[in-house]
Amino acid sequence: MHFSPLPYLDPGSGSILIQIAIAALLGLGVAVRASWGSIKKLFGVKPKPEDEEDDKSGDE
Repeated sequence: MHFSPLPYLDPGSGSILIQIAIAALLGLGVAVRASWGSIKKLFGVKPKPEDEEDDKSGDE
């Protein structure tokens, strides 16, 4: 008679898997934020010209 045990994940393994998923999402967010300028160039988005009113408000 052949017995094969059922797969088992203890709570520690589940916790590590959740931490890996969260770290991957946060890492992806940091990578996108760091290269946002390059991503915008890739799609041809040009930066907006600075408003002159914003410069005047800083002098007051």
